[in-house]
Amino acid sequence: MNIERQSPLTQELPHLATDLLPGPRHDDLGSGGSAHAPRILLLYGSLRPQSYSRKLALEAERILKHLGAETRIFDPHGLPLLDSVDSDHPKVQQLREWSQWSEGQVWVSPERHGTITGVFKNQIDWLPLEDGSVRPTQGRTLAVMQVCGGSQSFNVVNALRVLGRWMRMVTIPNQSSVAKAWQEFDDAGRMRASPFYDRVVDVMEELVKFTLLVRGRSEYLVDRYSERKGADEARRLARESGVLEKDAAALS
Repeated sequence: MNIERQSPLTQELPHLATDLLPGPRHDDLGSGGSAHAPRILLLYGSLRPQSYSRKLALEAERILKHLGAETRIFDPHGLPLLDSVDSDHPKVQQLREWSQWSEGQVWVSPERHGTITGVFKNQIDWLPLEDGSVRPTQGRTLAVMQVCGGSQSFNVVNALRVLGRWMRMVTIPNQSSVAKAWQEFDDAGRMRASPFYDRVVDVMEELVKFTLLVRGRSEYLVDRYSERKGADEARRLARESGVLEKDAAALS
């Protein structure tokens, strides 16, 4: 099943040759054409009124929608610093729920002092590796991008890849680093036509493809021998101590 080549968002993508960017071919991906659109969460790392990471996230969102994805962009305004409030804070809950909702994510951060911003890191720090029986990021796909105030750098995308690996995400091979970002957006906040824009399109296309490949299979893909071995040992110890028998007797 193919998504139509002409998206209703075509008029919002003036720099995109839409006939060269068809929707994902489910048969070729072996995804079988799932009943719902790929769910993509976008995070950005600046609170500035003229946030270029936000502008880049919005541009990426338009491309993702053209490719048939369902998207959400998390607004980091009002998200408290980690551990300054309880995890039941509304913004923390929203971030965690949206991460669990997602099947793939896009992380966009400016480069500050050679690395990601505190605004961006704070969002990731609020996402636990495990929350009860749920892991909000494990097995999800990830695309990483950065905006630079000066010449092109890859410090941020490299740091984001480390974070993605730590959060047990499937980070796609492609990435985007936009140099002198203040030159790459017009007064309306739209990204200008350029090789930088084309690379963003490449990254979003690849993310959708990888998301379709991984979803429905992520639990199997991230299932680890060491964890199975640990769980088996825990069950053995419980049996030997009689815990399981006591629990069974209590339920009978």
